Amino acid sequence: MKIKNLIAFFITCLFFLQASAQEDSLLVDPQLVIEEPAYKPYDPLSPARAAFYSAVLPGLGQAYNGKYWKIPIVYTALGVGIYFYFENDRQYDRYRSAYKSRLAGNTNDEFYDDNGQPRVSTSGLIEAQRFYQRNKEVSIMVTLGLYALNIIDANVDAHLQQFNVSEDLSLKPNLDYDQFTGTTGYGITLNYNF
Repeated sequence: MKIKNLIAFFITCLFFLQASAQEDSLLVDPQLVIEEPAYKPYDPLSPARAAFYSAVLPGLGQAYNGKYWKIPIVYTALGVGIYFYFENDRQYDRYRSAYKSRLAGNTNDEFYDDNGQPRVSTSGLIEAQRFYQRNKEVSIMVTLGLYALNIIDANVDAHLQQFNVSEDLSLKPNLDYDQFTGTTGYGITLNYNF
């Protein structure tokens, strides 16, 4: 029973301290100049504009958001995907031309050794074509995914730049009177003003 009374006394003290602090804050010095925080004005079209810029030219949305350090990352990611596409295409063409040459009856493609023996069988050429074709398709999908990620990054970054981080976060003790039971509930409220 004593602990309950001690907690009630503690919460009541917090409540009165909060109330007296609010009264002190109501006294305004006429010489006091209130400065508004340096937030950018809210522009609801900014995320859409950043996404559009990144869709037109990768990295342009990041430049619009002022995140210039992301531009080399965007171009490196897209460049790697495009490089692997062309490398897989080149390898695919090598095995495809050797396979066509063997179908025509030639025995002089690059996959024959000096003794005239094939280093890669005809079925091996077919499997290599399938392998490099699949890798080309994966490279295209990865490059398109990275392109979409570039657009999403610009859009999300523009949204987050408009997020208002306010200092108006307060913790207040609360006395709640329940009119139905006639009892008082003690508690602490966390207030966040939007």
